[in-house]
Amino acid sequence: MVDAYPATMRVHVESIGSGPPVVCTHGIGASRQTFDALTNELKDQFTVITWDLPGHGQSQSFDDAAAYDRDRVLEDLDGIVADLDQPPIMVGHSLGGYLTLAWAATRSASVAGYVILATGPGFRNAEKRDGWNAMSRRNAHRFGVATQVTEMNLQHDSIVMERLPKMSSRFELLVGDEDNPQLQGGMSYLATKLPDADLTVVPKGDHLMHEAIGAVATANAVRRISDL
Repeated sequence: MVDAYPATMRVHVESIGSGPPVVCTHGIGASRQTFDALTNELKDQFTVITWDLPGHGQSQSFDDAAAYDRDRVLEDLDGIVADLDQPPIMVGHSLGGYLTLAWAATRSASVAGYVILATGPGFRNAEKRDGWNAMSRRNAHRFGVATQVTEMNLQHDSIVMERLPKMSSRFELLVGDEDNPQLQGGMSYLATKLPDADLTVVPKGDHLMHEAIGAVATANAVRRISDL
């Protein structure tokens, strides 16, 4: 059975399955459907909650870039987690992984742990952040989104990098060995800076490895956190 969240939310959310909650956040230009294979792997043991970021899938779109500000999007995630009756496992892919890390860095909510997929931690250097931001705006059409939607992909601070050593939750990190070398490096950085993290490199996995060849590995990472 698929359950939908209240229509009053500005984002579309669905849950399927039963058991401990797993909240999944997708990357830019994707949708909640990127987690279909993972959902199929987990739904007999977990309640899998997937959502469309603003301006994506079935969620609302806005003309104002401020509606896509990182902190506003994290409030959407707050609303999803607030409805849960037990600490969730948080899963994030690409931009969704960065947003999940930012949520971990700025919230004190109780969680069972995190599974982070193909994600970078951001940049300490302001010039590198500016370069990333310019690239994100320039490539909006490649992501398949309006320019204002890329606001959620922009880097305005280094809060994630600064707070990684203080994130004491359990982290499972996964990246494909055929993914972008910069992302592979970013995942290795996360593995060295997070106090309790394991990195799995998925053979023959590309940036969307969780949709196919890496779906089982991702599901097993969730199970390791839950001890199921």
